[in-house]
Amino acid sequence: MLLPKKNEEFLKTLLKSKEGISMDFKQSITSAQKIAKTLVAFSNSEGGTLVIGVSDKRLIIGIDPEEEIFMVEKAAREFCDPPIHSLQYEILENIEIDQNKIEIEKMVLLVHVKKSSQLHFFKNQNGEKVIYLRNGDQTLPQS
Repeated sequence: MLLPKKNEEFLKTLLKSKEGISMDFKQSITSAQKIAKTLVAFSNSEGGTLVIGVSDKRLIIGIDPEEEIFMVEKAAREFCDPPIHSLQYEILENIEIDQNKIEIEKMVLLVHVKKSSQLHFFKNQNGEKVIYLRNGDQTLPQS
């Protein structure tokens, strides 16, 4: 089990960052297949970091890190060919105080994907394989 880190300055800096070739923000992972495309694209490009638990407007939504790690691992194992094993996880903890002076703990998960020396494919449920790359802030299939 990874322990959350409290690093408000790093989190503030991270929230000011823009999505690009090596960074992608996700509110949560709703589909292992969909996130596998991003993992493949990061592996085939320059590597990158998925920031999970942050909205498109850069608001910390918070997530259950264990559930998100489960989905990322499932994606890397079942929908990436060859499977992606070079993932590193980092949990950041953010404490907010609401109007009633109650502390609300929200977690953000960083998934660091290293650039791979081999080509990775996204493998759909039919077994078809497609190469994905990052182009700016987009994950795009290659023909």
